[in-house]
Amino acid sequence: MRVSSSVVLALPALAAAQAQIPIVDKIMGFFNQAKDAVTSAIPAAPSSAAEAAASKAAAAVVYELTPENWKQVLTADATAGAPTTQDWVVYINGGESTCYGMCGNATKAWNASVALISAKPSAPKLATLDCEAHQILCNEWSVGPPSIYYMQLPQPLADQSAPGPTVRFISLSRNATTVDTITKIVLDKEYEDTPPYEGMFHPFTGLLQQYGVATPFAYVMWGFAKMPSWLPMILISFFSRSFMGRRQPGGPPAAAAPAQ
Repeated sequence: MRVSSSVVLALPALAAAQAQIPIVDKIMGFFNQAKDAVTSAIPAAPSSAAEAAASKAAAAVVYELTPENWKQVLTADATAGAPTTQDWVVYINGGESTCYGMCGNATKAWNASVALISAKPSAPKLATLDCEAHQILCNEWSVGPPSIYYMQLPQPLADQSAPGPTVRFISLSRNATTVDTITKIVLDKEYEDTPPYEGMFHPFTGLLQQYGVATPFAYVMWGFAKMPSWLPMILISFFSRSFMGRRQPGGPPAAAAPAQ
C-alpha cells in the first residue's frame, strides 16, 4: 500500500511541533492523565462514611444523659466565678417506638452541627438524650424526639442562693431540620424566641421534682404506654359495673310471717 505524499510531508512538521513542547509540560500532562485514571478507578466515599465520622466526632464532645447521671452532668461550671450561667444544649432523639424511625435526618444535622457549635468561643456544653434507651427520663421531663432542650443553669452565689434554671423546649421537624436550623437556634440565639418553660415537668424546679414523684410518675406513664389499647376499656368497664352494682338497692323486703 502506498503512503500518500501529503502524509509523508506532514511527518517532519509534526515531529518539529512535538519538539517545541517543553519537557515540563509533557511531564505534567502525563501526570494529570495518570491522576485522572487513578481517581476514576477509586470509587467515591459513600455518604454513610461521612455521617459515621460526624457521629463519632460528636460523641467525643457530647455527654450522654441517663436517668442515673443527668443530675450530676447538667450542672454549672464549678470553676467559674459567680455569678455566671452555664448553657447546655440537649438534643433529644429516638428510635422506632419513640420517633417512628423518623429521627435520622435530624440526628444527622445534629452530628454535623456539633463541630460548628463547639468551635465558637464560650460555646454551650452539649448533651444527648435517647428516648428509645431512656424512656423513663423522657417521661420524667415530658419530652419527645426530635427536639432541643436549651438550659441555662446559674452558678450559686457564696451563700448558695441562685436564681432558678431557665429551660426552653424547642421541637424540631423530622424532615426539614438541617445544620443551619440547629446552628441558628444555638449560635444565633433563636432559642430566645421560645418562652421559658415553667410547668410541672420542669427538670429542676417543677412540682414533680420538688415533691420527689417525677420518677414514679414517669414509670406510671411508661406502664400506660406499654398497656394494650383494649385493656383500659376492659378495666373501666369492670370498675364501673362494680361501682354501679354496689349502689343498687337490695332486693324487696321479705314478707311478714303469718300470724299464728
